[in-house]
Amino acid sequence: MEVKKKIEELVKKLNKYAYEYYVLGSSSITDKEYDKNYDELVSLEKETGYILPYSPSQRVGDIILPEFKKYTHKAKLWSLDKAQTIEELEEWHKRNIKFIKEYNKTATEKLPLAKYILTKKFDGLSINLSYDENGVLITGATRGTGEVGEDVTAQIKTIRTIPLKIDSNDFLEIHGEAVMTKNAFEEYNAKAEVPLKNLRNGAAGALRNLNVAETAKRKLSAFFYDIGYKEGVQFKTYEEMLKYINEKGFPMDDYIEVCNDIDDIKKQIEYIENLRFELQYDIDGIVIAIDDIRTRELLGYTVKFPKWAIAYKFAAQETTTKLIDVEWNIGRSGRLAPTAILEPVELAGVTVKRATLNNMDDINRKGIKINAEVFIRRSNDVIPEIMGVVEDSLQYAKEIIPPTICPACGAHLIQDGVHIFCENTLSCKPQLVKTIVHFAGREAMNIEGFSEKTAEQLFEKLDIRDISDLYKLEYEKLLNLEKFGPKKAQNLLNAIENSKECSLASFIYALGIPNVGVKTAKDLVNHFKSLNNIKNASFEELILVSDVGDIVANSIIEFFKEERILNTINELLNIGVSPKYKEQLIEESILKGKIIVVTGTLKNYSRNSIKEKLELLGAKVSGSVSKKTDYVIVGEDAGSKYEKAKALGLNIISEEEFEKLILK
Repeated sequence: MEVKKKIEELVKKLNKYAYEYYVLGSSSITDKEYDKNYDELVSLEKETGYILPYSPSQRVGDIILPEFKKYTHKAKLWSLDKAQTIEELEEWHKRNIKFIKEYNKTATEKLPLAKYILTKKFDGLSINLSYDENGVLITGATRGTGEVGEDVTAQIKTIRTIPLKIDSNDFLEIHGEAVMTKNAFEEYNAKAEVPLKNLRNGAAGALRNLNVAETAKRKLSAFFYDIGYKEGVQFKTYEEMLKYINEKGFPMDDYIEVCNDIDDIKKQIEYIENLRFELQYDIDGIVIAIDDIRTRELLGYTVKFPKWAIAYKFAAQETTTKLIDVEWNIGRSGRLAPTAILEPVELAGVTVKRATLNNMDDINRKGIKINAEVFIRRSNDVIPEIMGVVEDSLQYAKEIIPPTICPACGAHLIQDGVHIFCENTLSCKPQLVKTIVHFAGREAMNIEGFSEKTAEQLFEKLDIRDISDLYKLEYEKLLNLEKFGPKKAQNLLNAIENSKECSLASFIYALGIPNVGVKTAKDLVNHFKSLNNIKNASFEELILVSDVGDIVANSIIEFFKEERILNTINELLNIGVSPKYKEQLIEESILKGKIIVVTGTLKNYSRNSIKEKLELLGAKVSGSVSKKTDYVIVGEDAGSKYEKAKALGLNIISEEEFEKLILK
């Protein structure tokens, strides 16, 4: 018993020393004394077989794992929407102010004015750590899909700055970023047979290496900035959350800035951008997040991103290579996009062979020529972009000559502003095929069994030249298409006929209005309630719609000015396409204004139908449980949300109790 107590004391001391050394950058003992204590601990562990899961001996990467196991995150790890201009940030800020003001007009509990917390956006690998009710690290996982990641606990434990045990009685998941410092990178590459290409790949490759010894060699670091899930008392502000993270001993970056307006944010962006290359680790931007948690909950999420946070992205690092040729591609709108064909070059861990050139004005402004050496960067760290030319390489370079006829259909091209367009919408294959595929998509007209291959055949063999022609297809002619038998032909005709009865939101999205996605289409329909109202809406009326800014409003106005588009819409309506708007009348209910979370499988409702029902009752449906939640409706196989609701003492009701409640 005394030996076990000795082991526990040694573990506690050594973890304290490790925190002082790796996180605080100081130490209360010498390396020799640390090694003496560590060796004693390992000896006692071998002697007794008593090893605590948070013992520093468990950080040693001396195993090879057979495979990665999956880990389902308690709370989703969201991606962030991105901005690269101050104007985009201003649009985002205006939407936040607009939302808060509108909410405060009728709310008894007012939301505070927008206050933002700025942190660095680390360029590493996102990780999610789980700590149990005793404060012991039980799982380390990668972000993965955001919902399911890979269990990399053994690899995570090699990161010396990560605490294996914290002072906490609540189960929690904490998000952070694993990074490789420049010192660690250079030290590793000095000895490596195959050197690493960059810091980010060094970190990602280390955590996704089944040989944990290799992970340990890379001496990763980590920074933490968000608690995605926590039982017990919840946070009211992001500042409060960050303070908690710091108090629990997690490594944090020392840059946390409070801003109240765009001018403050702009100053901070300039400050960090200038500081960026002096850092020991890579960053690719700044994260700007609303401080008040209640405001976050009410703002909610889009399909992909939280509305309450955004990442301002810095320009990526550059390299040079030779521009071999230019290829011109036609988009759905008929616009020709020049693409650079490059001599292959390694950039940010990938081999780059192509890059965007934007337009001829941009080409001329940058002095870009064929056979010249060009500076390239990965714009937004994804799409390579040419930034300029190496002046000394222009001796044998030649001018880029834009085409005068469409490379796809041979039609004459026109210049409109800085862009070149093919106006042959009737017989230019690339643009019409893309238009038809978009129109038939699941979230648009939902024509089942439709594919790009089918669209190409309809264009080439059946002379389809407009989306309205889809509704004039004939059974006998479809049989002449490749891989079209009687059943497939009839199924396609049935799907096209069924698509005539559609929602107005799906129809608006199917039209392919520039900058109008699925959600914006729904917002437009819910606001204007008819096709004519949307077609005739003014700029001032459009920007009153949630999330519609200047760019989107102008795109809608210009779209409905086109005579060709108006003719197509009229043709679709005459053929029998009948987009309908169903008025969502809010019923008087005890649930009006309440925040509801649904978890588990319900008997009488799908996930979409219960959401629609609750919204008709005036309730606000949330995807996460918090102390602000009014009711949690629980079905079969309810999971962590149910457990969290119990821990918070919330109103938990069954499906039957819900139905009784709404009848009152």
